[in-house]
Amino acid sequence: MRAVVFALSLALVAPNFSPGKTYVYKYEVSLMTGLPEEGLGKAGVYGNCKFLISAIDQNTFMLKINEFSGIWLKDHPYLMSMLPEIMEPETRIPIKFEYSNGAVGKVYAPEKVSDFVLNFYKGFLSFFHLTIKKTHNVYDLQEAGIEGVCNTLYSVNEDVKTDRILLTKTRDMNHCQERIYKDMGLAYTEKCDECQKVSKNLRGSTSYRYILKPVPSGIMIMKADVNELIQFSPFSEHNGAAQTKIKQTLVFLEIQNNPITSIPVEYHHRGSLKYEFSKETERTPLQFVKVTDLQVQIQELLDHLTTHNAEKVTDHAPLKYLELVQFLRLARYEDLEVLWSKYRDTPSHRLWLLEAVPPSGTSAALRFIMEKFQAEDLSVTEAVRTLVAAVHMVTANPESIKLFETLTEDSKLNANPVLREIVFLGYGTMISKYCAESDVCPVEFVQPIQKRLSEAVSKGETEDIILYVKVLGNAGHPSSLKSITKIIPIHGTAAASLPIRVHIEAIMALRNIAKKEPRMVQELALQLYMDKALDPELRMLSCIVLFETNPSMALISTLANAVKSEENLQVASFTYSHMKSLSRSASMIHPSVAAACNVAMKILSPKLDRLSLRYSKAVYGEAYSSSFMLGAAATAFYINDAATFLPRSVVAKTKAFFVGAAADVLEIGVRTDGLQETLLKNPSVLKSGDRITKMKRVIKALSQWRSLPNNKPLASFYIKLFGQEIAFANIDKPLIEQAIALASGSSAQTYSIKALKTLLLTGVSFNYTMPVMYTEVRRILPTASGLPFELSLFSAAVAAAVVKVKPTLSPRLPEDFPLSRLVETDIKLETEIRPSYAMATYAMMGTNTPIYQQFLVSRTKFNSTLPSKVFARLNIKEGDFKIEVLPVTAPENITAGSVETYTVARNIEDPTIERIAPILPNKVLKTFPIQIFSNKDSSSEEISSEIIQEEDLKEDVPLLAKRYCAKYRAIGLKACFKVATENAAFIRDTALYRIIGSQNASFSIKPIEGEEVERLEMEVKVGAKAAEKIIKQINMKDSAGTVLSKLNKILTSNLNRTSSSSSSSSSSSSSKHSSKSSSSSSSSSSRPSGSSSSSNSSSSSSSRSSSSSSSRRSSSSSSSRLSSSRSFSNSSRSSSASSLASLFSAESSSSRDSARRSMQKVNSHRFRKAHKNQVFFVDPESINQKSYNKKTCGNELLDERSVAVVVTVHAVKANKEDQGYQVAVYVDKPNARLQIIIFPLSGSNWKLCADGVLLSKHKVTSKIAWGAECKQYSTMITGETGLVSSNPAARLRMSWEKLPSYVKRSAEKVYDYMPNKMLADLIKSKSANSTRQLSFTVVAESEKSIELIAKTPRRTYYNMTLHLPITLPLQEIKSLTPFEEVTDKVHYVFAKAVAAECSLSNNTLRTFNNRRYKNKMPESCYQVLAQDCTEELKFMVLQMKDATEQNHLNVKIADIDIDLYPKDSEVHVKVNGMVIPLTSLPYQHPSASIEIRENEEGVSVFASSHGLHEVYVNKTSWRIKITDWMKGKTCGLCGNADGEVKQDYRAPNGRLARNSVSFALSWILPAENCKDNSECRMKYESIQLEKKVNVHGQDSTCFSVEPVLRCLPGCSPVKTTSVNVGFKCFAADSTLDPSNIFESSVDLRNSTVAHLACSCTSQCS
Repeated sequence: MRAVVFALSLALVAPNFSPGKTYVYKYEVSLMTGLPEEGLGKAGVYGNCKFLISAIDQNTFMLKINEFSGIWLKDHPYLMSMLPEIMEPETRIPIKFEYSNGAVGKVYAPEKVSDFVLNFYKGFLSFFHLTIKKTHNVYDLQEAGIEGVCNTLYSVNEDVKTDRILLTKTRDMNHCQERIYKDMGLAYTEKCDECQKVSKNLRGSTSYRYILKPVPSGIMIMKADVNELIQFSPFSEHNGAAQTKIKQTLVFLEIQNNPITSIPVEYHHRGSLKYEFSKETERTPLQFVKVTDLQVQIQELLDHLTTHNAEKVTDHAPLKYLELVQFLRLARYEDLEVLWSKYRDTPSHRLWLLEAVPPSGTSAALRFIMEKFQAEDLSVTEAVRTLVAAVHMVTANPESIKLFETLTEDSKLNANPVLREIVFLGYGTMISKYCAESDVCPVEFVQPIQKRLSEAVSKGETEDIILYVKVLGNAGHPSSLKSITKIIPIHGTAAASLPIRVHIEAIMALRNIAKKEPRMVQELALQLYMDKALDPELRMLSCIVLFETNPSMALISTLANAVKSEENLQVASFTYSHMKSLSRSASMIHPSVAAACNVAMKILSPKLDRLSLRYSKAVYGEAYSSSFMLGAAATAFYINDAATFLPRSVVAKTKAFFVGAAADVLEIGVRTDGLQETLLKNPSVLKSGDRITKMKRVIKALSQWRSLPNNKPLASFYIKLFGQEIAFANIDKPLIEQAIALASGSSAQTYSIKALKTLLLTGVSFNYTMPVMYTEVRRILPTASGLPFELSLFSAAVAAAVVKVKPTLSPRLPEDFPLSRLVETDIKLETEIRPSYAMATYAMMGTNTPIYQQFLVSRTKFNSTLPSKVFARLNIKEGDFKIEVLPVTAPENITAGSVETYTVARNIEDPTIERIAPILPNKVLKTFPIQIFSNKDSSSEEISSEIIQEEDLKEDVPLLAKRYCAKYRAIGLKACFKVATENAAFIRDTALYRIIGSQNASFSIKPIEGEEVERLEMEVKVGAKAAEKIIKQINMKDSAGTVLSKLNKILTSNLNRTSSSSSSSSSSSSSKHSSKSSSSSSSSSSRPSGSSSSSNSSSSSSSRSSSSSSSRRSSSSSSSRLSSSRSFSNSSRSSSASSLASLFSAESSSSRDSARRSMQKVNSHRFRKAHKNQVFFVDPESINQKSYNKKTCGNELLDERSVAVVVTVHAVKANKEDQGYQVAVYVDKPNARLQIIIFPLSGSNWKLCADGVLLSKHKVTSKIAWGAECKQYSTMITGETGLVSSNPAARLRMSWEKLPSYVKRSAEKVYDYMPNKMLADLIKSKSANSTRQLSFTVVAESEKSIELIAKTPRRTYYNMTLHLPITLPLQEIKSLTPFEEVTDKVHYVFAKAVAAECSLSNNTLRTFNNRRYKNKMPESCYQVLAQDCTEELKFMVLQMKDATEQNHLNVKIADIDIDLYPKDSEVHVKVNGMVIPLTSLPYQHPSASIEIRENEEGVSVFASSHGLHEVYVNKTSWRIKITDWMKGKTCGLCGNADGEVKQDYRAPNGRLARNSVSFALSWILPAENCKDNSECRMKYESIQLEKKVNVHGQDSTCFSVEPVLRCLPGCSPVKTTSVNVGFKCFAADSTLDPSNIFESSVDLRNSTVAHLACSCTSQCS
């Protein structure tokens, strides 16, 4: 035996076939698709035949099918009985193949043999493809086969008894070097490797077993079988999976002595053993298409779709639409031309045809669309719709890409900006799709765009550059990296000169390239990020690109260390927040990046977390379920550049993870750029050339001053879908003005009037249908049998609407009537609207061949129909408006949806017949009785609900059916929701098995039997005759009168108390206004105590007021000894001053003074009512006492003459019973009083009564009562404004007599659910609060913070301080807003809310960025405090200190110079050299929005529309405020206002000064000579370092590269200071060129002397 094995080891190489003989094999194959459990329905096919093999020569063999019995469906062998005859022309032709050493080589076949039959041959040949090693029994290798090159494991064993060799070969289809498959609709997805690590959605394995017999010439295959398993699940494998089993059996029968007879045909090389794709994508698995006459079949489909979906969309409309798409996929261009010529003038057929052509996805369809547009057969709307659909649905191939390239050169298309944008972006998308689905991506595709980009750059065409960069970004071709890099500011000055918009688009275009070449993009992005000279926004965008390349831990650690030393807070904040967000990422999606970012968080300081929202941020969030393999991620990038209120850019994107893949679903980016500035600044600023010339003359003295780049004011946005940009737009002010002009122009008005007249005279009748194909995703895999396996998902929807409007006018109007006639016309409109919608989704798994289809199908259907009929009547003259909803014939279900899983089989013999079988078997029903739970109503108005549950169980397959119904008797309708489910969860309770089976849900609305409603009516009556429509007379003595009487008493008592104190309040106020210098305490003490009596008091006697005031004074003095902390102590109700129970009581002047002295928190929260003392908003004399009496002493219920509106809503029933409600609104305009009464029309005594009164400008009170006769429940709500301490405040207070129990329970639950930590952080008092009162007070503590005070029946809460991101317009609340025009007022208030402030006090300057330093000013020299540093030079503010240390400010704005200077304890004003007396203020500029007025103790200049919000000057200090849109565009001693504190000391030449002294001196305007008009006698010089130094080993002379302030020649310094400056050193014997010294680099830094004051002689030059 050892000899036999030894001989075998030498000969066991491969099967061998003797020449001149024919080897006969029996072959069987079967495919089964379904769930793995037995007894469930499956889709399957069987087939058998005989194969004959003969040797032609040593390595070439002939193979032929013999006795082909056909392929038949499981359990139905008769269904494809004609198949052998159909396939006989192909199966009778033998094929040839090369075979050597066990490897199948080239395959040859005539052209008549289809790819399907040839692949069937290859399935048989795969048995003979063996790689047998002589010296190994167990080994693995990557072996080629019909499914690709995959990992294959061999095992060889010997059966000694039978003298046979047993060989097994197992192929792992999930570990392939080259896997053969074809995808459709997956170009936008990315493989999620991390998602597939734990569980795979698609697995495959093929196992071969051989019984080999040793023969002298080698070995012979006696028997072999193949078991292949492919399983798929949309969820994790643990939830179960559907599977397809393929079985093949080969049995050796005999050897015939005659070879196979050859046929005289020409053979062609048809590939190797690998599966060859042909027309698989043309065959959809939804229908079996058998083409007889293509054009006739398409026409029949179009006729069917237009006829059956004109009025209402049918359930099968989406499937028919998909069938139309499939037929058009088979059509040639000539066929489309014939169809177009027939239907171009038929709107309904034209619409269906145009909506079906793009989804067909063929090059013929794209050519058809292109030529129809060029021939102007398509409207712009149709062209946009079809081109957008074609971009994403047409298959990307060289032909379609060439067609798009041709379109980009079309002159008609380029003339339309929208179409041009669509086509160019689509061109890049087509290239991206082709490269994603192909192994080769030719560079020739992107070269035309790269050439266009180069030409646009050379010509400086910014808009074209941006478009071409976006195209290259969509394409994502690696070869574009070089072209994009040339316009990024990293390689010289050429790119740096381009606008920043170009740089932004170039960096963002790198993201799609990074998906293919992450390492190359990483290097470039990192280089950009590290370049601190770049614009911060470009660095932040580089950070975005960098993290999308999946960076390593080393790279992220490098970024973290760079952030530690980062000077730009915008960049630091953005990078830190981005890392922090990613560190929370789930390990399944970004495991390596999340781990690296966690390490980076330990490196970085948490101080960056404290930066406000005005600094750039990146936020990332995600959710992922490993069990369902579903997830979503969202990212938002908030990019700012100057800490402005509006960011420069916001980007939001979403990403989805599903079925082991990932896709960027949606991305939206918005840039505001200069939109805020464009809308708010004064346009006249740009028109003054003299102003700019004058300002440039002033700043000429600044050493090396450089203006900031002036970006073009622009807003823009873009939209990306699946990572591809589909639209973008730039919005600027001219575009907005053009749109407004178009909308308000005569043509638009004429069109609107014409449309209105058409509607009223002839009516409207139209129907519209829109089909949409949402999804077509397919993956086709070959199996070992040579038959294709397919996974596919299709989704389509059809929507339709029918609208009919029939008008009736009385009297009848002529065709050209004036619109004024409508006022006297009774208009009636009868409208009928019938919208309908149907959607279908098919998820399929199985086999799709030219002769048969067998699939496991999960179908989701949804349809909805909601018809309505409305009658409207409008009579403007009578003030009548009536709407009636009339009954319509509704379908059984308004909305219905279902999910069904079944098997389906079709074949070529009868393609119109489908064999559908359920997955779950049929069983005997066990029916349980129906249980009905009803909730009968006690009254006809109340809503009743009826819940009906049905549960029918099958023996093994449970059926759960439920129905929930609710009756609405008021409108006579019953709504029912039904749900029924029959699934396989009883086998395995997982997500997949719950889907398997049948699920149905429906919603219906039907009339209640016996309670039918004829119509629903809503009638509105407005005007003097509104009272005539009150159906039920309201008797106030019985109902509402008792409700409103208490309110009347309260108002009357308030009136009496107010009357008793009005005169004293008036005199107090008068004395206060007579003297400006009087203090607030003295004016407060002058007020009589009666003015501060409590609003809760029911008596107005002066004695009670006096005693109350006295007790408060005594308690106040005792409370002054308490601690000033926020703690408190409880006290009895009698001691109101030390308890928060007196929080809202009135307060006397002595109480306020003692509260301020003691700083007791409790006392500081007392509320002083502005409507009583009238000291905060308006003068007390402004109150009209007579009007106030009228408000409170009127009737309890306003009479019928005060009825303003009556609204009646009711249902008209057949029994004439009215059910509904009526609302009556009473308005008393002279007394600012409003009453609303709501009551039912039936016999119920339920009512709601509301009465509201505006008592003054500072207080409004309302009483609301409801229930039986408005007596059951009631509440009082009061809103008022006033003061807490000296801060403005507003209070809302609610009290009640009785509330429903459910309201109390809900309030208690809300209180119980409040977090304990939040409550613990607040200071609270358990004082004796009213159990029937709530109050909420908002106190404006400062312009940047408010404090909230809440008082509940349980506790009082305060210490709730909220810091605001904007500035509150407190002065504007006090009616001190400058300007008279409303537009200017709006500009001013908005500008103040977000303005940046710079100020000087006690010689300490605080910059816009809140950095403080001592300002050392030279005498008589102007310094630049703040100026517009763009080329527009909108304003400039200068400061000079005179010999008396007084600050003089000069404001240059528009065409005027304003001088503000203190003199004689007042601030004086000069405008263009002319003195403006204070008595003449406010001063208003005649043309520009500039105003000068007195403010507090000084004078303010307001010019918000010029960017300068306010310049305020008093005797000792000043402050400057700039608008939000000027942030980052200023310079001077106040800084850039960009939030970058570390970069505040920036000199005019752009360099950062080392200290505040050097910085302050750099912004001085020196004199040119002693003849200068200014008294400044200093200039800037480059100073030579007095000592000699040795630099780089040689003696050197050093000169300062930073200008130093020195006295003019002929002057000597009398005041100096030391400054630290940089020096440039030269060899001692070298020649120095002083003209470029200030541009030189710094070799060393040293201190030198700068002059601050000079004494000059007559020799001063």
